[in-house]
Amino acid sequence: MAEKTRSLLDASVVIDHDILDAALLPDESAISAVTLAELAAGSHATRDDQERARRQDRLQWAAATWDALPFDGEAARLYGQMFAATRLAGQSSRARFADLLIASTAAANSLPIYTRNPPNFAALARIVKVIAL
Repeated sequence: MAEKTRSLLDASVVIDHDILDAALLPDESAISAVTLAELAAGSHATRDDQERARRQDRLQWAAATWDALPFDGEAARLYGQMFAATRLAGQSSRARFADLLIASTAAANSLPIYTRNPPNFAALARIVKVIAL
């Protein structure tokens, strides 16, 4: 019997969760509290009432589906490595701030990241496993 796959889902996977092939997703998944923050901000990032309602629904669904993993002391320690790897790759650590926090949460919990935006995590591949969807 195959071992169950476990992973942390990036916000891009949570947003597109209902249109992704379920066979590509891990058996067990988690999200970061930072992902919930991104989803909460997304509701306020549009002026379109219908889109705002759709984003709010996604936030509520995600909060009800997963107990978000916190950004804790171990994640904070690992954030320094994520920051350094991003800078070493010549990328802006500020532009990818939330991604670095999510990657740090994944690494602190020994989980790979499933993402729809693999370039956002490319510089971190030697620190955390990145699985592109």
